[in-house]
Amino acid sequence: MIMREDLERRENEYLADYAMRSGDTRGRKYPDNEHPYRTAYQRDRDRVIHTTAFRRLEYKTQVFVYSEGDHYRNRLTHTIEVSQIGRTLARSLACNEDLTEAICLAHDLGHPPFGHVGEQTLNELMAEHGGYDHQKQTYRILTSLEWRYAGHPGLNLTYEVLEGVVKHDTSYDVVDARDFEPDLRGTLECQLSNLADEIAYDTSDMDDGLRSGILRPRDVAELAIAQRVLLSLGEPPDADLGETLMRRRFIRRLVGIVVLDTIEATETNLERAGVRTLADLRSLGENVASYTPELTKEIEELKRYLFANFYRNYRVVRMATKADRLLRQLFHAYIDEPLQLPPETQALAQKEPEGLYRVVCDYVAGMTDRYATQEYKRLFDPDERV
Repeated sequence: MIMREDLERRENEYLADYAMRSGDTRGRKYPDNEHPYRTAYQRDRDRVIHTTAFRRLEYKTQVFVYSEGDHYRNRLTHTIEVSQIGRTLARSLACNEDLTEAICLAHDLGHPPFGHVGEQTLNELMAEHGGYDHQKQTYRILTSLEWRYAGHPGLNLTYEVLEGVVKHDTSYDVVDARDFEPDLRGTLECQLSNLADEIAYDTSDMDDGLRSGILRPRDVAELAIAQRVLLSLGEPPDADLGETLMRRRFIRRLVGIVVLDTIEATETNLERAGVRTLADLRSLGENVASYTPELTKEIEELKRYLFANFYRNYRVVRMATKADRLLRQLFHAYIDEPLQLPPETQALAQKEPEGLYRVVCDYVAGMTDRYATQEYKRLFDPDERV
């Protein structure tokens, strides 16, 4: 049997000096015995997977609500894609795959139903009660809302996994790392998790946009990044990206190009910055994990295109508007009459420092799209059985 000590010795042999070793973890908040054959980060990964919050991701929106079809990404499939890309990046750069995977799997646990519109709605509803941010909610889930042990709340994850979640830094996220040395960079595993998230949602949103017919294949083909991909495939600049097999080849090559660019750019940045140790990396003024300047411009063009032509498409906006209306009515219904909440949730309002509003927010945020829709019917449809 390969024991934990053997795995830690292997890490010392093959990980780069700037990588985070599981044997060097700062540990957990609550005392916990070491496992005989799993490293600290492997245990963290497993703890995340076994949470209720992780299972709920299957019925939480990425862009399309579950009722739009079975073949579009949901928050769970997105998380799996992020994890796969994160592991590839970590392996290629001699970083800790298990730490990267644990951060990737945990990064979206705090998303409410109906994706980003759900977050915006809850943030507005909670404006006078501390607001709502999915990253802070993820941390809240990992440290207090999930109860898995008799002696303490939360999952009791290692410092480095929690730091990776808190310092999740993408163009869509706001970092609040006040309790995790905010002046220091996150580990490279943390930085790679951030980019894995961006790579996954940019490429998959293009894929889902083409599959749904919302994005016009000819318009997509005119993007600089698309031209690069088509050239690498030996296809003409006006290739039909609407054709199923062509779309699949295109997205597969797109992911490969962006991942390779990230690896090469990050290696270059490490060399230019003279990074030799983890302390060197943490002391830098900016992250070293990045795209090349050329690809950065192409990705920015892609993001602008997706925002204007996909996220703002009338079909997506209609779904978002319905979701906003539904969540507002649910939230106000519970606030106006808390006795409609399950008894165990009512009891939490007596213990929660922020009171009823935060408890209702936690309750609504934990719902899946499907459950929120069912709950709406139970509360507002007289013919629906409770």
